[in-house]
Amino acid sequence: MEIIEILNKDTIIADLKATDKEGVIQELAAILASKHQEVERDLLVRVLLEREKLGSTGIGEGIAIPHGKLANIESLLVAFGRSLTGIDFEAADGRPAKLFFLLVAPENSVGRHVKALANISHLLKDASLREKLLQAGSKEEIYQIIRDSEESES
Repeated sequence: MEIIEILNKDTIIADLKATDKEGVIQELAAILASKHQEVERDLLVRVLLEREKLGSTGIGEGIAIPHGKLANIESLLVAFGRSLTGIDFEAADGRPAKLFFLLVAPENSVGRHVKALANISHLLKDASLREKLLQAGSKEEIYQIIRDSEESES
């Protein structure tokens, strides 16, 4: 399963306004809820913040992948956000996060959720891809960069 199969241009925020971890989660949850009626924004925010208490989803290299599960959805949902200034996401390397993938899975899913997390991590290991995403001028360009990257790997 490729990220582009579950990422929609309408759930990409090219310039996050948030200045802290909770703000990023709220902003990405809001865009996801606005495009998916089955997602209740406040519940999603609570689920994601609870997950963060277990350990930061800031994975380093300027990347964070906040994720969680909801009972009332039937498929994986994803949103992408970019912060041009960077936000402290308590990553192990101490660097602020600039690239965010928010992943939400159905409560009973295990395999697809883990595979999507792995695919996102694998995709963002490429330093040149991260740089392209940081330099992109619009959400359409971000979407195309991700699409092109996945197509070149397959």
